[in-house]
Amino acid sequence: MTSDPNDPSDSRDERPDERPTASLSMASLLRLSIYWLGLVAVFGGIGVILQERAKVLIPDESVRFTTVGIVQLLGVIVAVIIQPTVGSISDYTVSRFGRRKPYILIGTILNLLFLVGLATSNTLVMVAAFVLLLQFSSNFAQGPFQGYVPDLVPPHQVGLASGMVGLFQVLGVVTGTALATIGTRTGDFTIPTILLGVIEFVTMLSLFFRLEDGRKAKDRHGRSWRSVAGEAWGTDILAERSFIFLVASRFFILGGSALLIVLSVPYLERSLGLVDKDERATWLLGVTVVVALCTAITTLPAARLSERFGRKRVIYFACALGATGMTICALALAVPLLLVGAILVGVGAGSFLAVDWALMTDIIPKASSGRYMGISNVATATNGVVAGFIGGIIVDRLAATGNPALGPRLAFLTAPIWFAIGALLLRPVDQRRRDGDAAGVVAVSASPVD
Repeated sequence: MTSDPNDPSDSRDERPDERPTASLSMASLLRLSIYWLGLVAVFGGIGVILQERAKVLIPDESVRFTTVGIVQLLGVIVAVIIQPTVGSISDYTVSRFGRRKPYILIGTILNLLFLVGLATSNTLVMVAAFVLLLQFSSNFAQGPFQGYVPDLVPPHQVGLASGMVGLFQVLGVVTGTALATIGTRTGDFTIPTILLGVIEFVTMLSLFFRLEDGRKAKDRHGRSWRSVAGEAWGTDILAERSFIFLVASRFFILGGSALLIVLSVPYLERSLGLVDKDERATWLLGVTVVVALCTAITTLPAARLSERFGRKRVIYFACALGATGMTICALALAVPLLLVGAILVGVGAGSFLAVDWALMTDIIPKASSGRYMGISNVATATNGVVAGFIGGIIVDRLAATGNPALGPRLAFLTAPIWFAIGALLLRPVDQRRRDGDAAGVVAVSASPVD
């Protein structure tokens, strides 16, 4: 993964918008992907922990999930500002550790400290404060980290790399939910919350010490860091029409799937009547594992199918599966039928996660990958929170009118609308690789745009 600065074929110097051409070893692909487990575990676990702790912090069930949603929405504002800005700054950063790693290290350490603070907080105000701080530190690390796939992965490995990213994101959801389940059973969330930070820190170490940076930093040409930070929000990005539509599509498709997890606690408790905390914890983990297992099994085959049939066709299929699965979950009268819906949601999510990452890395300008991937992940960071907020309002309103069991079901029935909007927004996206990616143009341009 090193380059000779005197070699005229060095794509990092001569053609800054091209992908690298050297293949990555499986070990490097693993190091590139495993940090996703730690990142996703944090917010996967915190989402469930907040829902459970809200019962003590917010006794009034008619406003409980709306309040949790407001706290998380405030965190989204932090994420939207921080991730693209720091991602853009990292594109220009020069350090002995490369342009991405300093931000990943600092953000991960802060995450661990803020998780300790969250674990030991016992008031709504303090919990909300540490949730906002977590959004700052997580996105401080995640914006630069997302630039690694375009930085390092050659065209012929992008499907495999994207599939592995999806796989470890799913494993992160399982890990976070499993730790949250331990807290639900014991009634004490202190150790599980801190362990989320420990797991993220451990997954970061292999990346930090063993993964090389594959692309040189962009030249600032004497510009101030303030100017570089402001570049993230330049209007030139509006010219990237396919990118804009893909980000919007990603938001709605991920939001449709997220409803199953972000409203799992009120659904199991109110709609299926699982009021016993041990029974609820067992089924919460069971549903999460079913979704995750189906997602994990699907990611790599979906990535391969997208190379043959086109990225967008696989995503359309994922939307149809997700909408069907969420409808079954909404109408389920018992856990076995819920599991059937969860299987479909998991297969759809796995297909989407693998292919969406590949498509995004295909179409963005490679030299500014930190900026573009940071902006793209705004959709990833916000969809579950927004979906949970809207769903939470439905849940609380129905509880206030004396129909608590109906609320989560109606919230789930909004999911097909999310998937439909996501599919429609995907249509204008041109799935062909950018002109700089000469190695992959022939294979992809042969597949249909729609």
